[in-house]
Amino acid sequence: MRVTQGTFSFLPDFTDQQIHEQVQYCIDNGWAVSIEYTDDPHPRNTYWEMWGHPMFDNPDAAAVVYELNECRKIYGSYYIRIIAFDSSPGWESIRLSFIVNRPPEEPGFKLSRTEVKGRNIQYSITPYSSDNPQGSRYK
Repeated sequence: MRVTQGTFSFLPDFTDQQIHEQVQYCIDNGWAVSIEYTDDPHPRNTYWEMWGHPMFDNPDAAAVVYELNECRKIYGSYYIRIIAFDSSPGWESIRLSFIVNRPPEEPGFKLSRTEVKGRNIQYSITPYSSDNPQGSRYK
């Protein structure tokens, strides 16, 4: 199962050149770029681990791609995404987020159904990867 979160997630994986072009677009718009990684891509897990510090006032996308490749060396079997934050008054939020690295195997999610009072049904999803302890989910 292919995890589809953020922009471009229904497209084939980007090459480093395509990542560079997207990051340069973010920089040209004055957005701060950061790199994050996780081994739990649950849709409600919005807080991934941050690689380094956000890159404010970075004039060149090559530095971001360099840091991405450094992150891949250590966390190459994790999900890695690039976030672009717009600090302009009135926005002050994420403008762009896209996955740039995936584990070799994406096990997907389990849908659990629970019947509750009044014949209502509640649904929840759990990633199959969480059956393994953190740090050893994708190897």
